[in-house]
Amino acid sequence: MFRREFTAARAVRTARVRICGLGYYELRLNGEKVGDHVLDPIVTHYDRRVRYVTYDLTGRITPGANTLGVVLGNGWYNCHTSELWHFDKASWRDYPKLWLELQIERQRGAHEVIVSDTDWKVGDGPIRFDGLRNGEVYDAREERPGWDRAGYDDADWEHAVIVPPPGGLLEEQTSPPCKVMDTLVPQSVNALRPGVAVYDLGQNMAGWAQLRVEGCARGTEIVLRYGERLKDNGDVDQSGIGLFIKSGDVQTDRYIAKGGGETWEPRFVYHGFRYVRVEGLPGTPTLESIRGRVVRTAFAESGSFACSSKDVNALQRLTQWSYVGNFVGIPTDCPHREKNGWTGDAQLAAETGLLNYDTAGAYAQWLDTMADAQRPSGQFPGIVPSCGWGYNWGSGPAWDAAFILIPWYIYLYTGNSGPMRKHYDGMRRYLDFCAGMATDHLLSFGLGDWCPVNTDHTPPATLTSTAYYHVFAATLAGIARITGHDRDVGVYDQLAQDIRDAFNREFYRGGGVYDRGQMTAQGCALYQGLVPDTERAAVVKTLVDALAANNAKVDFGILGAKYVPRALAEHGHAELAYRLITQPEFPGWVHWLRQGLTTLRERWDDTHSGNHIMFGDVSAWFYHYLAGIRPDPACPGFKHIILSPRPVADLRWVHATHRCPYGLIEIEWDRQDAAVHYRLDIPAGTSASFMPPGRPPRILDAGRHDIPPPPETSP
Repeated sequence: MFRREFTAARAVRTARVRICGLGYYELRLNGEKVGDHVLDPIVTHYDRRVRYVTYDLTGRITPGANTLGVVLGNGWYNCHTSELWHFDKASWRDYPKLWLELQIERQRGAHEVIVSDTDWKVGDGPIRFDGLRNGEVYDAREERPGWDRAGYDDADWEHAVIVPPPGGLLEEQTSPPCKVMDTLVPQSVNALRPGVAVYDLGQNMAGWAQLRVEGCARGTEIVLRYGERLKDNGDVDQSGIGLFIKSGDVQTDRYIAKGGGETWEPRFVYHGFRYVRVEGLPGTPTLESIRGRVVRTAFAESGSFACSSKDVNALQRLTQWSYVGNFVGIPTDCPHREKNGWTGDAQLAAETGLLNYDTAGAYAQWLDTMADAQRPSGQFPGIVPSCGWGYNWGSGPAWDAAFILIPWYIYLYTGNSGPMRKHYDGMRRYLDFCAGMATDHLLSFGLGDWCPVNTDHTPPATLTSTAYYHVFAATLAGIARITGHDRDVGVYDQLAQDIRDAFNREFYRGGGVYDRGQMTAQGCALYQGLVPDTERAAVVKTLVDALAANNAKVDFGILGAKYVPRALAEHGHAELAYRLITQPEFPGWVHWLRQGLTTLRERWDDTHSGNHIMFGDVSAWFYHYLAGIRPDPACPGFKHIILSPRPVADLRWVHATHRCPYGLIEIEWDRQDAAVHYRLDIPAGTSASFMPPGRPPRILDAGRHDIPPPPETSP
């Protein structure tokens, strides 16, 4: 804990403070917390860049004595316990440290600057331990009342010392911060035995528990253990989320009471959980003792989707909860076991994110961190940030795709070409890396279709990796056209064609069959644009036949989960894709609903994590095909909108919105007998191509459009 007293004259015109407290900080002024951010600043490769946050303190600095206070936690900067990914050995790792600059401008033009220097005093506080994946220990008996107010006796506090900075470029954090976005009341509490109870929040979430106690004896230790599933005896099961934690507790907070009525929640950790096991709580456990504090990156909502199917609406909710639970500062794989920024999960869910939330700014700063992780050779790790783990296992084209596809998606959905322009050289360097790894334009490294139903039905990683290599070349040719790298356009167009030819020589067996006709192989070739025009109908038929032979049940992993439903819908089989998504048997999305899940799983079966986002493109599919809202690459940012709904027979109505840079896009359709009635709202300054099935396409200007079913024609 750091404190600094200063005196302010009466005539303060403006006051702004910039702060970087690593790994996490809490800033206080005159006894109150400044701002509503939590878990700030967002993690970076600290030896490449660190970020500060700016607060406006105008009107909060009082005439006379004032006190700044800062509490520091370890966060990602000082992962001091061991785990599989070796963040305890990160090159940047060091004790928590602070940089702060307060600028005060007085009414008559005088300036005063207060900086983090040796005039500050530092002392220990009640947070006795915090570990990112372990939890927080808080001893309320060690609180120092008034420490962040003027007049506090800090004679026993030491002076702060000047230490080396982390080494990275200091820049402003522009990404939306993390905040407590909701508070959940437990649905039930189960007393296992005296002093031990398990609370069910009713929702798998990211965040922490707020503890509320009355009449607790001084020195009582209350232990909160977090998990997403229960054992047969009703206790919290942490076995699946503690697999890779090598030392210390797993998702466990400890609170030592000072005596009396107390409310507490941790500051510098977060957990993934639905259930909280509370041990040491005095008296009979009640629902009032615990609240679930939902924490995520505070981006605004930008879309909504609802329809007449309860299952589809539930899948939409599950996907949204998985998405926000896996965006706490950075896009992650899961909020409990790892919290790692797996790049494959990020790229597969990016369109879902951009349709539902205003995520472009958060992605943009994470892409800077991804650029910092890129080796001079062009190689990426599979997780970002990385302390060196994941370069030679866990990466590969389907994961590295985040660096090329997410900037492209940002451009499509917002019109912002900045990330593409900023990272063009890094993209080009990565494509050169792929070229060096390729043999006859085929790439064989990478994880392939991860987490499939049956590995015997999974195509080789060479197929999916080479397909992404083709997409990279084709996409970079388009980016080169947009960004003025004209000499690269022909090079990458030709490379894309060469890869396409090599892919078909290697994997096309004729008769509409790629590899062995697996769903992922067929869907990949179609979705990634690798099928010759003359063979497309046959390839689609093979995919349709594979679904029919499997009763429209899932037989793919995370890559196929994006390829197959999209390939079907794009080639006239939206009904079959809808059936695939909504069939209730194992394996499948709705099967998860039947098991009572509130977030998406890591695997189709009941193993491993229950909160992953890598199967989450299903929400984007709802927007793109059931509602029909899609960006036009020729007019990015929805300057021109593609509205191409697929009214599947099982649905009576669909209503969806998306807030684009020009305003709110809205589409609603409902069935009237066998015909479909459309109501559309096109934002000012845009136009739309309306292409419903069975009707001629129309160009629509901005405004509201009510489009009834066509009149019946006479026989």
